[in-house]
Amino acid sequence: MWEFVLAVLRGQAQVDFLPHALTGAIFAVALFAAGWQYGVYGLLGTAVGTATARLLGVARDRITAGLEGFNACLVAVGFAVFLGADHLSTALLALAGSAVVTVVTGAAARVLATWDLPTFTLPYCLMASSMTIAAPGFERIWHNGEGLAALTHPAGGPTTLSWTDLWHAFFADFAQIFFMPQWYVGLIFLVGIFVASRRAGVMACVGSVVGIFTAWALGAPAAEVAEGTMGYNAVLVAMALCGVFLVADAWSLGYAVVAAAAATGLSSAMAALFAPSGGHTFTWPFVLVSLVFLVAAPAFPRLRRPDAAAPTDSADGAEGAATQVAAAA
Repeated sequence: MWEFVLAVLRGQAQVDFLPHALTGAIFAVALFAAGWQYGVYGLLGTAVGTATARLLGVARDRITAGLEGFNACLVAVGFAVFLGADHLSTALLALAGSAVVTVVTGAAARVLATWDLPTFTLPYCLMASSMTIAAPGFERIWHNGEGLAALTHPAGGPTTLSWTDLWHAFFADFAQIFFMPQWYVGLIFLVGIFVASRRAGVMACVGSVVGIFTAWALGAPAAEVAEGTMGYNAVLVAMALCGVFLVADAWSLGYAVVAAAAATGLSSAMAALFAPSGGHTFTWPFVLVSLVFLVAAPAFPRLRRPDAAAPTDSADGAEGAATQVAAAA
């Protein structure tokens, strides 16, 4: 039982590549701080995904490291945010989705294994995009009036960032990975990252800064930057490409910064692409940019892939997070 609890907590932490149970517990606190329903959905979704993987006989090291829980966590919380956390239909769909995403993860892993690539959050993106596009067509699960589909339009509103906008954006970038816009929730998430690994925490901060600067330089509306919707993908990209899937050094740092900026620009493109169908960007920019940059990495001898390390729950868990490179393939 205790082993399962630890696997669930690591599953929450693996949203940010960290197989660290204490970090997972802090992430749960952050979700509860945003709303008790989101904390419950996050834990239950992760538990269902982990249990489904065990039932289907997935390799024990993947389950122990939390690699079968993070997509399920995001699916459950995403369903709660977009379908309304207070509805029974949402709870049932979230539980079902958390189980089904385990199958999607297996399928994605088999396909991407051909190129020795991790799944990242691709399974969650596929599930969540399908949900937001399809849900308005079913009266028993859609409770939000009109659907999410909308025509795209040019950005509007002031683009000048105030000091308040800047520090709100910095912390909200971490919270928006879990759909939460509150800056204080992002602060709790950031604390959880630093608890697992100082290196991962620094790279998360680098990603947030790069996302904010890129969005400002391109003229994104200040309100969107401040609520974190322009920078959260940059956070994930920076963490993934410097210290997790590529060895952390000056070369991978520069590579990750460029990729984080690219993900910020792609966020607007994905928002425009999905808007007419009622979809959402989710972490599609992170997934697409990270996969492209990882595919390209072997062409650049100065960039090195780390050797697979055993799952760990140590104070410097970023090294253990590299397990996702091999295990997710």
